[in-house]
Amino acid sequence: MVIIKIFCVLCILALNFSIPVQAETQSMQDEHHHHNMTLDSSGLVMNSNDNTLPQDCDKLSRDYNIKVYAGTKYAADYPGTVFGMDQHEYQVEPCSRITVTFVNEDEVRHQWMIHGLPRYLYPGGMFHLEAAGGHSQTGTFIVPSDNKTYLVHCDMSQHMEKGMKAQLKVGKGSGDLWAIPGVSKGFIQDIYIPEEIWIYLMMVSIAGVVITTLLISSKRS
Repeated sequence: MVIIKIFCVLCILALNFSIPVQAETQSMQDEHHHHNMTLDSSGLVMNSNDNTLPQDCDKLSRDYNIKVYAGTKYAADYPGTVFGMDQHEYQVEPCSRITVTFVNEDEVRHQWMIHGLPRYLYPGGMFHLEAAGGHSQTGTFIVPSDNKTYLVHCDMSQHMEKGMKAQLKVGKGSGDLWAIPGVSKGFIQDIYIPEEIWIYLMMVSIAGVVITTLLISSKRS
C-alpha cells in the first residue's frame, strides 16, 4: 500500500511538472509561428514576406535582389569602426519587394535588421536576418508606399555602435539617418590623427634642433 501511495505521488508531481513545460514549449512554437521564423544552425530568418501587400499598395512596383556582405574588412575605410557591410545605403521604389541575401564573412554572428515596417504586417515592425559565422541567410519583405528612410543594423552587442548599420530609402526617403558610414556624419565628430603625422613631427623636431644649434654657433663666433 505504501508503495502504491508513493507511486501516485510521483505521478502527480510528474504531471504537474510536464504541464508548464508543455505550455512553455507551445508558447515558444506559437511565438515563432507568429513571427514567421525559420531557424537552424546557420542562422535565422524572421518575418519574411514575399506575397502579402501593405494596405496602401495596390500592386508591386518592382522587385529588388540585394546581396549584402558583412565583415570586419568592410570597416577598413571608416576610422573608428570595427564591423561593416559592403553597402550602407539602399534605394528602392515604394511598394517594392526586396529579397536580401546576407553573407557573413566573419567568424561571429551578424544580423541585417530593418525597423519601422507596418506592425500589422510585420510583428514588431521588424524584418530580421541573422547569419552565423561563415554562413548566409535570405529573406524577403515588401515596403509600403510612403517616402521613408528605414534603419538597417546589426543588433548584436556593440556591432551597430562599431559601424554595422545602413539605411534603406523608400522613394524620396525622409532624410539621412545619423552616423551611417560613408553616408552621413555622427552627432559627435571623432578626430583621428593621420598615421603619417609622426614623420612630420620628427622632421620638425630635427629642424628645430638644427636651427637652434646654428643660432648658438653663430652667436659664439
